[in-house]
Amino acid sequence: MKKAIRILVFLLTPVVCVMFIMAGLVEHLTPSRLTMASPETDILGSSIPLSLKYDPQDAVSASLDAAGSQSSISAKLMLFGFLPVKTVDVELVQRKNVIIGGHPFGIRIYTDGLVVSSVSEIRTNSGKACPAQKAGIEKGDVLLAANGTQLRTNEQLQSIVSSCSGSLTLDVRREGRVFRTDIEPVYDSDEGKLRLGLHVRDSIAGLGTMTFIDPEDGSFFGLGHGICDSSSGCLMPMLEGDAVMADVTSVKKSVCGDPGSLIGQFRDGEVLGTLTANTAHGVYGRLSEIPENYSTVPVAFRHEIVRGQARLITTTDESGPQEYTVDIEEISYNDSSKTRNMVIRITDKELLSKTGGIVQGMSGSPVIQNGRLVGAVTHVFVNDPTRGYCTAIS
Repeated sequence: MKKAIRILVFLLTPVVCVMFIMAGLVEHLTPSRLTMASPETDILGSSIPLSLKYDPQDAVSASLDAAGSQSSISAKLMLFGFLPVKTVDVELVQRKNVIIGGHPFGIRIYTDGLVVSSVSEIRTNSGKACPAQKAGIEKGDVLLAANGTQLRTNEQLQSIVSSCSGSLTLDVRREGRVFRTDIEPVYDSDEGKLRLGLHVRDSIAGLGTMTFIDPEDGSFFGLGHGICDSSSGCLMPMLEGDAVMADVTSVKKSVCGDPGSLIGQFRDGEVLGTLTANTAHGVYGRLSEIPENYSTVPVAFRHEIVRGQARLITTTDESGPQEYTVDIEEISYNDSSKTRNMVIRITDKELLSKTGGIVQGMSGSPVIQNGRLVGAVTHVFVNDPTRGYCTAIS
């Protein structure tokens, strides 16, 4: 009998160890907050043997509350139905229905202050100098004011510098902190004028793809990632902006090591609406008019996304948005990244022949799975343009 027990313990020990290792991995890889329309038990599309265990009374009351408003409930995340992993907060909300995008739009942003793209030395009659570096200004800083005057444009700063006698006092924002520094312009012997030794940007424009429109109020989301300064890499602080009609005129195909791009042009005077936010997740705005005769699709919750086939909606020519097949290869169910929640691979031969895969300008193209909006394209893999990242909508 004792020998049988020892054999049983010997056989079960590795199994128990594996189960606890799996539980640890699941705890790390799964979110601590889930959003859903009603208290579901099976989650993650059965790709992992996970389930949620609720207190029955709490689940019933939460379902009733969620019929008219948002509510939350706690649940135990279970592995194999019996091994508790952790407690998660389940937020119950009404599922959103949206108008699918897939069409290109032009983006114009005017910055809140002047973004420092680079800092450089200036050739003077007495050698090289860099006033900006001496004043402690760095790439990515935002210049808010000069001598108390709020800064809006490059030309405004140049005018203040050219009429300066002595030093300037700059108000500078860096990572949410505002500080003040003095800077003394020097005379550029090559250009024949006073300079600070920095390059700034007051606006930016580009082409992206609209992801969805909310039919209730005309608000929209697009691009799938924030608009950043190409030199400093910092998110452009937006004062105001607008979305305009745009057309795709041609495509530069992606090849390994060289991402391609949609080539397009803005339609002068045809403004779609205003931009309200430039975030790491994407751009938000509000349309001047809601489209007529639209149909909607529901937005998937994160736990409803599964590996497998999906559809990408994007525009590559004058024919407008078209559907193409893709595979969702990887999904991150936690919030470790704001914009890289999924990896997709283009499988549609027609799209591959047109673009070589994902190209710049496709960012924001919606991804549909099982009749629901699951995400938007964000980035292409430079060394494999048939694959790229998507951001989850929920």
